[in-house]
Amino acid sequence: MKLKLVSAIWLLVALNLPAQAPAVAAKPAKEAVAPAAPAAPVMTLKAVTDRADALYKTGETTTFTIEAQQDGKPLTEGKVTCVLSKDGLQAQPAQTLELNDGKATITGKLDEPGFLQLRVSSGKATALAAAGYDPLLLKPSMPVPDDFDAFWNAQKAALAQVPLKPVLTPVEKAPKGVEAFDVQIECLGKPVSGYFGRPVNAKPKSLPAILHVHGAGVRSSNLGAVSWALNEGGMLSMDINAHGLPNGKPKEYYDALAAGELKDYRFENAKDREKIYFKGMFLRLIRAIDFLTAQPEWDGKTLIVYGASQGGFQAFAAAGLDARVSFICAGVPAGCDHTGSQANRICGWPKIVPNDAKGKPDATALQAARYFDNVNFAARAKCKGAVVTVGFIDTTCPPTSVYAAYNALTIPKEIHTDVLTGHASTPAASKFMQAAALKHVRESQGK
Repeated sequence: MKLKLVSAIWLLVALNLPAQAPAVAAKPAKEAVAPAAPAAPVMTLKAVTDRADALYKTGETTTFTIEAQQDGKPLTEGKVTCVLSKDGLQAQPAQTLELNDGKATITGKLDEPGFLQLRVSSGKATALAAAGYDPLLLKPSMPVPDDFDAFWNAQKAALAQVPLKPVLTPVEKAPKGVEAFDVQIECLGKPVSGYFGRPVNAKPKSLPAILHVHGAGVRSSNLGAVSWALNEGGMLSMDINAHGLPNGKPKEYYDALAAGELKDYRFENAKDREKIYFKGMFLRLIRAIDFLTAQPEWDGKTLIVYGASQGGFQAFAAAGLDARVSFICAGVPAGCDHTGSQANRICGWPKIVPNDAKGKPDATALQAARYFDNVNFAARAKCKGAVVTVGFIDTTCPPTSVYAAYNALTIPKEIHTDVLTGHASTPAASKFMQAAALKHVRESQGK
């Protein structure tokens, strides 16, 4: 296997500060304080590949260089343990390397498209690196189900029978020049719940629209997203929370749900495509699009869906399920290649296909997951473009899974790679997505 990626994980040992000694009786002017214990030495590990872009052809050899430091200085001696794997699967036997002036090297390769991951450890310090091997050649692990379209057409037909009935409550704390509202919209199951913003005195049929969708977790919609209403001469901007929850509640309200009713929502009814949790989430997504496209100010052609992680999952779903979507921005997307096990590959979050008692993927859950897979949504996408970001050492939404979905897109597309990044949207990745969204707006308006 072959890998190119640099990553460092710094493990800092907390300062051991003893409690303050009691003051001398009846003499408060002076207080005896025990001296603070010295900070424990800080150990740092870093691993890098021999190519800056961390990309290789299958069969080529990757050389990883490992650096170990103590308090910022190279370790004069020591050992590190190295494990190579196929993006976290099929780990090779661990290798112990001697450090020489704080450095060691190890080589590996892959003979198939994918990612060669290196995990380095010494004591409590760890680091990851990864090399991509012809990732643009990764194919879907399973084909699109024959009844995929029929299934989703039935869900959309049922949703269409539910009147919108939006309730807009004005929000006072809005950016200057923006009318903002808390919006609740009827849906199948839980309602769509979000914040909606539009420029003051917007003209009919004049504005593009953007829908912001959330990553995993339990939280209110983001009022700050309505500031997009001021971009590019004006936009309709809406941000919806993932669960149809009331907005603007105290943090304790959402924390209680996250620890209780919604603690394991991603696994809810995972074996039943009719009841799986993400079906309701995606129907709310379509219903939010119904609302935006019903606004008299919408230009009738420009609608962007923008999100990261679980939000990237929703962006892919929107592109595959709704022809009104004109562009998607999907950062480190979840929901990719649930059936990766069928090609001996790793899948991405939410990892809704459990293994049975024999260690094999549960057959019922495997089949249900196919109707909620970005690989299959991508194959149905008809929008004008898509941008995707990926972290080469992402262990939540592994790059192997992300590329499987990205490669299934048949529309104009671009991917931003962060070879030293895990599951995060770096400043560069965020700038990439924002720039792409605004460029699409300008192009749709002929600017």
